[in-house]
Amino acid sequence: MSKSRRLSSASAQCPPLRIEWRPSRQAALALWLLGVLAPFSLLASGIPPRWALALALPCWIAGVRMTCRYAGLSPLALVVPVGSQPVLRDGEPVAGFEVHWRGPMAFARWRQGGKRRRIAFFPDSLDASARRALKLAMERRRDAAGPPIAAA
Repeated sequence: MSKSRRLSSASAQCPPLRIEWRPSRQAALALWLLGVLAPFSLLASGIPPRWALALALPCWIAGVRMTCRYAGLSPLALVVPVGSQPVLRDGEPVAGFEVHWRGPMAFARWRQGGKRRRIAFFPDSLDASARRALKLAMERRRDAAGPPIAAA
């Protein structure tokens, strides 16, 4: 039996991966710290103190707003099927779903409704077993899509 036939029969038996994304507490804490420390960096910089004091409060407000906006994002559910079926985000199909890895972090991006969307899975929002399952699901999708055509 050929390898591609084994992959297609094995991938037909694999259930789709269901994974939930939620805002990371670590990322929210990092955003909050940046917002708190930004006014101090302005004051410690070489710009005139008058300008630094004028910009410190808006800088702090922007940091707090960014933190609140990120922490207030609603969780979303992803369903990653094997094969050429589209990935579902909250039950709606998406196009061009990709996952890139940087150490223990996963970065997913896709197109939905004509817009590019992206999320980051931090280690506190995606545990080791879920990271492994996501890696395997993406490998199964790639393998089920077929071998790349090589130029002769």
